[in-house]
Amino acid sequence: MSAVLIDGKAFAAGVRADVATHVARLKQEHGITPGLAVVLVGSDPASSVYVRSKGRMTVEVGMRSVEHKLAADTGEAELLAVIDALNADPEIHGILVQLPLPAHLNADLVINAIAPAKDVDGFHVSNVGLLGTGQKSMVPCTPLGCLMMLRAHHGGALAGLNAVILGRSNIVGKPMAQLLLGESCTVTIAHSRTRDLPDVVRRADIVVAAVGRAEMVPGDWIKPGATVIDVGINRIEKPDGGTRLVGDVDFESCVAVAGAITPVPGGVGPMTIACLLANTVTACCRANGLAEPEGLTA
Repeated sequence: MSAVLIDGKAFAAGVRADVATHVARLKQEHGITPGLAVVLVGSDPASSVYVRSKGRMTVEVGMRSVEHKLAADTGEAELLAVIDALNADPEIHGILVQLPLPAHLNADLVINAIAPAKDVDGFHVSNVGLLGTGQKSMVPCTPLGCLMMLRAHHGGALAGLNAVILGRSNIVGKPMAQLLLGESCTVTIAHSRTRDLPDVVRRADIVVAAVGRAEMVPGDWIKPGATVIDVGINRIEKPDGGTRLVGDVDFESCVAVAGAITPVPGGVGPMTIACLLANTVTACCRANGLAEPEGLTA
């Protein structure tokens, strides 16, 4: 058999189109333009490219984009002052501080300085707690994108499925587990110290791989017909001396066994920015006491 490819690029385009529709409605019916502020400290090349992409897509869907680019040696007090000003700005509905931060800055302190209602990354400790207790929260973008694709592929019928999440990070693994528990899946979080890891994975109807190890999961770990969501993005060398991007699963062997699988690139990656935009619209609606956009939230 050959798995169905879950096209994250096309799915993300659909999410952005839905966001643009909601933004246009907010402008027309309520005179409100959702605003997203991104704070970049330093000039890390990958972060700079990512921030530019976020800004471009924010404008494309009709939202207001604000960027604060600070020097790499910016002090904690100065950064926190920028965040305080954005927290107080009624025209800013979403705030994102681009990670990683320079080593002299305390990332936890900075993230937790963002007003929870504007924390569109979903990393604030209050949002983590709300998600963990099944309450309304801002949800981390990558897990939210994974959930959207899983719901779409399974027609929303996730209840009762066995899900294994490879990886226990605060950014993907843990929130992904909470989201799937909310869908009434039976969830296992596996990691480097899990005993009999291949057998644990083979029991899964859904596998979410988020460990950051290139092609770690071979096809013989996958239950025939399972849905595989590959969150990994790893750059490896090619025989000719160049490089290529691969995920955390060995795509060639897994695609022959799985029922559906996300490719790398073009799978989960495009959904992250799309869900950032969706979270900003959601935050805007909540701030103004308006109905949240259907299909764009957890």
